[in-house]
Amino acid sequence: MTAPLLQVENLAVDFQVGKRTAHAVRGVSFELHKGETLALVGESGSGKSVTALSILQLLSYPPASHPSGSILFEGKQMVGASQQVLRSIRGNRIAMIFQEPMTALNPLHTVYKQIGEVLRVHKGLSPERTRARVLELLHLVGIPDPETRLASYPHQMSGGQRQRVMIAMALANEPDLLIADEPTTAVDVTIQAQILELLEELQQRLGMAMLLITHDLGIVRKVANRVAVMTQGEIVEQGSTETIFDTPQHAYTRHLLAAEPKGRPRPADPDAPVVIKGEAMKVWFPIKRGVLRRTVGHIKAVDGISLTVREGHTVGVVGESGSGKTTLGLGLIRLERAEGNLTFRGKDLRQPKGHALRALRKELQIVFQDPYGSLSPRLSIRQIVGEGLQVHRLAASEAEADRMIEAVLEEVGLEPSMADRYPHEFSGGQRQRIAIARAMILKPRFVVLDEPTSALDMSVQAQIVELLRDLQQRHKLAYLFISHDLKVVRAMAHDLIVMKDGKVVEQGPADQVFDAPQKPYTRALLAAAFENRVAEAGAVST
Repeated sequence: MTAPLLQVENLAVDFQVGKRTAHAVRGVSFELHKGETLALVGESGSGKSVTALSILQLLSYPPASHPSGSILFEGKQMVGASQQVLRSIRGNRIAMIFQEPMTALNPLHTVYKQIGEVLRVHKGLSPERTRARVLELLHLVGIPDPETRLASYPHQMSGGQRQRVMIAMALANEPDLLIADEPTTAVDVTIQAQILELLEELQQRLGMAMLLITHDLGIVRKVANRVAVMTQGEIVEQGSTETIFDTPQHAYTRHLLAAEPKGRPRPADPDAPVVIKGEAMKVWFPIKRGVLRRTVGHIKAVDGISLTVREGHTVGVVGESGSGKTTLGLGLIRLERAEGNLTFRGKDLRQPKGHALRALRKELQIVFQDPYGSLSPRLSIRQIVGEGLQVHRLAASEAEADRMIEAVLEEVGLEPSMADRYPHEFSGGQRQRIAIARAMILKPRFVVLDEPTSALDMSVQAQIVELLRDLQQRHKLAYLFISHDLKVVRAMAHDLIVMKDGKVVEQGPADQVFDAPQKPYTRALLAAAFENRVAEAGAVST
């Protein structure tokens, strides 16, 4: 057998936090050959991303350190390598798709500038060739109408579109090794199928190796040659994908394979009071051109949608990235200006302003898709979760506020002792649980859940789904549940809305839509999610 492209031996990663040393990675060893895909799987906080970042030496040194271990890329030592060596490899020979695109992309630069920079720095392409290559990459990763997206900034794109831009940047120089940290977390099932096909094609054409970090075991089974299972900083089992899935040896591996959201939502009263209702809702964004910035058209993000959410009910919203799902949720709670009739508990929701609207915010909450971007890096978890208590004066004393904060942290599966840490000290999944705690501590009546489980591994997804069900039953909460993961939606939703290009494709009771979809688009979405029909899924957007 040829020498491995990447060889990691006895790698350890420590973080110095004050006087305490956290052992994030302990004695990790694995190899990766050209054209091979190795999946690194495990629960949130197991050390997967820290291991991946160590390969490119992207951790902060200090507080991070490598007390032991070796990382060889084509025989070259990466641990302690000079900046000159690292610059020649990063983004060129080894590329990385980061888990949270909103924080990895520069908010001040356009899509064209960010992808083009990779090409100019490493390839020295002319402006004309750079533009042509950027357009080619955007088309490859499924960005609709790429010409108009060249001048877009990250905040002007949906979560899935930002993830695709990240993938385009990583693939720009056709690297020898691609480190993909949750590459399909924020994308819908149809685009997921396209991206996996694209990565497989590039592997075959270029002999590219891939280190895939994911919590989605369906993807692992589909694309990985070998699997390494990681928990508490250690690899507890590794072998061929077939062996790991069919005859897992370690108890933790068996636990992972058995864990996924199951069941159906608990029965809800069909005659329960209406909490929020929208009729003929429209959210249009003007397209302005020229020196005078005249409006020449509109992006119709939400175009004439009606829905009703009752007490104790969950309305699921599914569709491709950019279909308008998140904008619909933002319009319902007045974080985006929406036309049409909008009522909350029988009262016109468009009328309240100022203090009256602020008082309503307690009852209308949202869990955002990107937890890292929505949590202030300057505030501790205690301050973030407790901010709503302070604004709405819900705690009589500081001691009572602390008790409420610690109780809600326990409720979402976090240790109360974590309250004085900061967002950057948590994994992606842990940050998502903090975001859920921040919304739930106010005991709202209506909650928009925008991809609340997208950053979570399977076992934690199941826990969060059960938690959301319990909270809903206990407090009679109404949910708008936005997700591209149809298995999670099926476990949560009583009613379902399928969206495409700002319009409703299909709408009705969830069981009816899942079991007997009427529209070809809905059937293709379900096929991609439940039957792994990659070819049919890829055909949806054509």
